[in-house]
Amino acid sequence: MPRLFTGLEIPFDVGQSLSLLRGGLPGARWIDPENYHVTLRFIGDVDDVIAHEVASMLGRVRREAFELRVDDLKSFGGRRPRAIVATLAAQQALMELQAEHERLMQRVGLEPEGRKYTPHVSLARLRESSNRQVADYLALRAPFRSPPFKVSRFVLFSSRASIGGGPYVVEAAYPLAA
Repeated sequence: MPRLFTGLEIPFDVGQSLSLLRGGLPGARWIDPENYHVTLRFIGDVDDVIAHEVASMLGRVRREAFELRVDDLKSFGGRRPRAIVATLAAQQALMELQAEHERLMQRVGLEPEGRKYTPHVSLARLRESSNRQVADYLALRAPFRSPPFKVSRFVLFSSRASIGGGPYVVEAAYPLAA
């Protein structure tokens, strides 16, 4: 049973600059740069029939290519930080692509995503990091901005259930119009 999600790949140069932010935070499990991505829609563990239906539905998406950039660094989790993330500017094209993925997955029969979509790249998962340690880490490194990069496709990723995610495998790629 594959665990699937749709997402955007991070270009090598942007991933390299993000990887330089690794370290200096006790209790952080850093994600390997080759696993950096922007999730569009988590699908979860599905059987092969649903996986094929998802792949087919995604092939119907017709969108234009667009540009994105990393906009800042933040923590997720409020009072008990659980992740360090690089947030992305919420471009209209990105938000529309994500909303279309959400609609398609509901048509396949998946439950609606319960949380508001916040485009981001997870950099680290946190266990025993204190609010103070996270605040100090962010104060030394934020704001962080990448140069704009072109998004010319989205992908269907698979993964195995593991601690910290990854490795992620591109099962199918869907081009965006130039």
